[in-house]
Amino acid sequence: MVKTMDIKKSIKVLIIDNEPNILLSLEFLMKKEGFIVFIARDGEEAFDILKREHPKIVFLDTMMPKVDGYEVCKFIKGRHDTKETKVIFLNAKSKEKDTDNTNSIGADLYIPKPFSTRDLVKKVNIMASMVV
Repeated sequence: MVKTMDIKKSIKVLIIDNEPNILLSLEFLMKKEGFIVFIARDGEEAFDILKREHPKIVFLDTMMPKVDGYEVCKFIKGRHDTKETKVIFLNAKSKEKDTDNTNSIGADLYIPKPFSTRDLVKKVNIMASMVV
């Protein structure tokens, strides 16, 4: 039987956020869970990592400099090599309109900020079991 931690060691996660505290805390959490973690500070930087690494799970902020999260999500879902990637939006906006926007472009999960790290880890682990 393959252990969950062994499976996670092969799953690449990309965290895209222009907020350094979010990047650092999510990077720490995901590495602690056993994932291979990449970070990008804006959508433009994320494009290179997405093309090169093909992560299975992406954390994405909507409001970022250069290229926003909506465009990054469309990019991910529009490519044959990343269209199955699970996209998790993390956003300070929690209006129904915002969640509808992210769902309409293919987001798999929308989590409003601030969020519970325990709940976030639980949801990511569920997603990880679906991408293996």
